[in-house]
Amino acid sequence: MEETFRELRALMLETAKGMIVAKDGPGGLVLHAPIPHPWDPGKPMWFGAVQPMKNYVSYHLMPVYGSAALQATISPDLKKRMQGKSCFNFKTVDAALFAELGELTAAGAEVFSRPLKLERGKKPVKPAG
Repeated sequence: MEETFRELRALMLETAKGMIVAKDGPGGLVLHAPIPHPWDPGKPMWFGAVQPMKNYVSYHLMPVYGSAALQATISPDLKKRMQGKSCFNFKTVDAALFAELGELTAAGAEVFSRPLKLERGKKPVKPAG
């Protein structure tokens, strides 16, 4: 499980260009977006995390939660790893799925690198402008 955590941590750090490290330690990695939260500008916009759990490693990617466009790019094999709407769980390293996850993370970082327009009660995440 340690190798899986190390690989996923490195993947998020490498592909989430422009995101801010909020936490990085034995409990996991947490990244924030460089933009304020659209509903509460005093709080950071949470981007993602890599968390080592007892029997797997969780890879959280918030841009996926509210973007139908990003969700549509997820392969059936990667979807099998999803828990909920923005979390992917892995027990072992899977080079092909990690490569896809890297592309998804980079696309999410692009979305979360500019101000977002969110509507309360609605899922879509849209870049402002």
